[in-house]
Amino acid sequence: MLQIPGKLSSVIGDKSAKAFEKQLGISTIGELLEHYPRRYASRGELTSFDSLPIGEVVSVVGEIESVNVRRMKGRQGSIFEVTLSDGNLGLTLAFFNQAWRQKELTPGVRGLFSGRVGAFSGKLQLAHPEYELFEDLEDGKAKAWAELPIPIYKSSGTLTTWKIQKAISITLDSIEIPELLPAKLLEEQKHIPLQEAIHQIHRPSTKHDFLAAQDSLRFHEAMVLQLQLSQQRAVNANSSSETREPGELLTAFDKTLPFELTSGQKKVSTEIFADLASGRPMHRLLQGEVGSGKTLVALRTILAVAESGGQSALLAPTEVLANQHFQSLRDSLGEQLSRKLGLSLLTGQMSQQERKKVLLDLASGKCLLVVGTHALISDVVSFYDLGLVVIDEQHRFGVAQREKLRQKANKAPHVLTMTATPIPRTLAITVFGDLDVSTLTELPAGRQEIKSHVVEVSKPSLVARVWERVREEVSSGRQVFVVCPRIDAKQVEEADLVEELELDDGPAPASAVEVFEALKVNKTLQGLRIGLMHGRLEADEKTEVMSQFTQGLIDVLVSTTVIEVGVNVPNASVMVVLDADRFGISQLHQLRGRVGRGEHPGLCLLVTGAEAGSSGNAKT
Repeated sequence: MLQIPGKLSSVIGDKSAKAFEKQLGISTIGELLEHYPRRYASRGELTSFDSLPIGEVVSVVGEIESVNVRRMKGRQGSIFEVTLSDGNLGLTLAFFNQAWRQKELTPGVRGLFSGRVGAFSGKLQLAHPEYELFEDLEDGKAKAWAELPIPIYKSSGTLTTWKIQKAISITLDSIEIPELLPAKLLEEQKHIPLQEAIHQIHRPSTKHDFLAAQDSLRFHEAMVLQLQLSQQRAVNANSSSETREPGELLTAFDKTLPFELTSGQKKVSTEIFADLASGRPMHRLLQGEVGSGKTLVALRTILAVAESGGQSALLAPTEVLANQHFQSLRDSLGEQLSRKLGLSLLTGQMSQQERKKVLLDLASGKCLLVVGTHALISDVVSFYDLGLVVIDEQHRFGVAQREKLRQKANKAPHVLTMTATPIPRTLAITVFGDLDVSTLTELPAGRQEIKSHVVEVSKPSLVARVWERVREEVSSGRQVFVVCPRIDAKQVEEADLVEELELDDGPAPASAVEVFEALKVNKTLQGLRIGLMHGRLEADEKTEVMSQFTQGLIDVLVSTTVIEVGVNVPNASVMVVLDADRFGISQLHQLRGRVGRGEHPGLCLLVTGAEAGSSGNAKT
């Protein structure tokens, strides 16, 4: 959002700038100033130690309770130990061969301490933490000083929160921040100017300062987004695109359908065909419940574009989903239409020979429909006449990635993006202001009701009941998904890295590998066939596991979010999500949509350790 040119090295020097780029991915002045505090502490308020996550770098405000110097056992040297208190629990600071620190680290002194949380002899410990001690002030100044907010930043490695604060302070003193919005508008909406907001978010004197800054920054971000979307919409309106109209291909396909299109599918198709015939590039968002028939609408659009020889590319976020789409489209089109369209699949796991053939077919125009992952965005991929880009689960792709695929067309292509995450129409218009929005509200015949329940881990009897329910479903001939936020203790799915990095408090989240091993020895599940699925498996292993689950050879599939979208197993009736508070709303909605796809109602059990009443435990 901040329109501030210049590299970070120009204000804080090359050495510091390299550290910021390496550890936090920050290389420009604007990126540094938009690295906002994640929370605020105060010198007069101690940090609670009871939820410090082992293995994570933390910054805490504490008071030194006691100090001790002792010789190390079995080797030369000493350990200077400091016991830090939050008023209730203790946290040990350990310094090796640094007894000289006892001159400044004395009982009663308060400060801000930063380091990686470890455990030693059953107690939490920070080994060689960095720190800044709070100075003593006269009584007249003490109250204001104690209440002065301390910005706490997301830090990494040797970049402590106060080093980040210092770099930001130097930057703020060196530059002017240009205002992006008219002063009259800010005055009418009662928001402070951008420069003032940036200063107050990083250098607040009171709680009111950073709250006012947050309000102003949110307003600026929303307004700038809307202006950019309006500008893009104007560009789209003035662009031209090839006119595409449905014909014999669509007619032949519709005759093969064993069911009647819903009224919603007919209405949305009419809107899309009007876009294709307008001479201007279509930019439409198609949203609808999982199973509402979005892919069928997209396929009918693809056939309309193919009628005049135009090519279509369907972009999927994962290889599992790309394979699912490819199989589904081939089944829907039938052998004759699939061959006529030259239906192809392009992923990063294909052999060089298979990949070369698809690339040649795309460049020559022989392939009119390709399904693929990020491999479609590669520079080696070229199209003869790219007329339509279909993006599934558009929120999983960056703007630059989507734009790179669009630019492979000779003339502005039509773009259809799809999402199953329910978005209120007013919000959709706000966030996707450059898109026309179509919504499928009906479910095709055969879809079953899905009930969802929150299960709190603080209630062991309910957690035990989860596994009993799993056993009952399998005994009735059905199958179950168990989803975890991590692959193992150290790995998350790449698509979930953003959410995972924001959650650094509390115990380690459930991992698929560990849960898989635990369920194999769970007495309630004895005798059940349990499988494991995650994104780090080889492509052929993933295909084999999904094939076994689809064929009913696996009763319980323990997985990560790799099965979030596109997986269709009609016999699966229960979805158990462990540490559900670790997932976003769109992910939970997609996971929930994996069950209830056959003749049996679906059940989604959201297991969470979030406190009752917290946003992570909200039963909505």
